[in-house]
Amino acid sequence: MSAEATLKDLPKVDSVLKEQLEGFSQDKLKKTDTTEKTTLPTKEDVENEKQHDKLMHNIEDFRSDRLKRTSTSEKIVLPTPEGTTCSVGCSASHACADSFLAPDIIAEKGQQALCEGIEKFDPSGLKKTATAEKNTLPTKEVIEAEKKA
Repeated sequence: MSAEATLKDLPKVDSVLKEQLEGFSQDKLKKTDTTEKTTLPTKEDVENEKQHDKLMHNIEDFRSDRLKRTSTSEKIVLPTPEGTTCSVGCSASHACADSFLAPDIIAEKGQQALCEGIEKFDPSGLKKTATAEKNTLPTKEVIEAEKKA
């Protein structure tokens, strides 16, 4: 009696679909080759992942209370122009002394020299010139004619 009740509760299948399902034959299917699309990781990949996991674990377990207090003292000694000489043996009063200085210091000196040159510039030494405009702008009529063309 319970088998009849469950058959009655099942949904009804359309007769056309039922005939197609009953008439199905595997011989009608096309032959295809299956290809494996998922690749397994290489030995290097596994080693890299293990190394990364170990590193992350060490970072997570790091205890900063085990560190010791240190004091840092920076000592920067720049060469003085009086004490330096170039390979030729000349005094450091000319440009070869700059080769012993850091590039930042050389750039700063160049910037200062440029600023001093601008501030001390004397415009009275310039010649008077007449400006002749050779490339004139088109008139409204010319622009309108080009738009129409």
